[in-house]
Amino acid sequence: MFLPKKMVVPQEERWGIYSLDLDSSKVELLFSSDTQISFLDLNHAGDSVVFSQESNDDGEESEEIFSLQLSDGIAYQLTDNEYRDVYPVWSPDDQQIAYLSWRSTTMGIYLIDVDGGNERVLYDSEYHDADLDWEDRILFTRNSQVWIMDTDGSNVHPVTNAPHVGEESNTNVPFGDYDPRLKPNGSQILFSRLVDDGSLHGNYDFFLIDTDGASETRLTDSGFSQGIAQWSTDGDMIVYSVAAIDDEGKYDIYLMDSDGSNNHSITPEYFPETFLCYCPAFFMDNEKIIFIGEWWE
Repeated sequence: MFLPKKMVVPQEERWGIYSLDLDSSKVELLFSSDTQISFLDLNHAGDSVVFSQESNDDGEESEEIFSLQLSDGIAYQLTDNEYRDVYPVWSPDDQQIAYLSWRSTTMGIYLIDVDGGNERVLYDSEYHDADLDWEDRILFTRNSQVWIMDTDGSNVHPVTNAPHVGEESNTNVPFGDYDPRLKPNGSQILFSRLVDDGSLHGNYDFFLIDTDGASETRLTDSGFSQGIAQWSTDGDMIVYSVAAIDDEGKYDIYLMDSDGSNNHSITPEYFPETFLCYCPAFFMDNEKIIFIGEWWE
């Protein structure tokens, strides 16, 4: 009698970048590291990833920007300084990378070429700028609101204005809106809103809004601790991570249609509880997910 081989999650170091086939549920290890990987973004060609990673044992202060060629699994360090560099995202032509750098009392938005050269500041509001996205325009959060600007750093203005925005909460961020993602056709912005602070991790839901700030629509009403969503390349699906439900840690990958329907976990049952999933994103064919995995000790 033939028995199918039991699927397991490959493991080397504590942190890794993985791919997940949505049809077969097979997972592959693409890159492994003993230091923390905090965010990733797949380029538009689908052959390279940028991510932020601790470069030594000094913790967050040593976090730098790296790129990974998926064909050979080799990572290249792009920034090397005494600042904290995080949250890298590709330009639409895959020739530049925008990222956040903490070089003064607050984080600003910086650019670097794909080869690590021509590093320069794009925009610094002198507030904490965060949560970048880059398509035909650049999105970010500031003062717990979603902001938008042209790619040269001009025409900067807010898009959202949540109830109780900026008010202190029992979580690590104020009430407001975070993690904006521009839909591939450029017409709508997906973002997560802290709607309640009744749980330890905060209760968030996803919303859509037009780029001019009109027609805000709520997609979810679960109140999970959820975020870091990404669109499929055709704009028909949304993948995101759920860190907790109420006060119970999850770190699972969820998928839903673009209107909020068919919302469900796609984390395979064979994933062990000690394997935590972050920052999922679609490959070009929308048949695979790339994500960060952590083996929790």
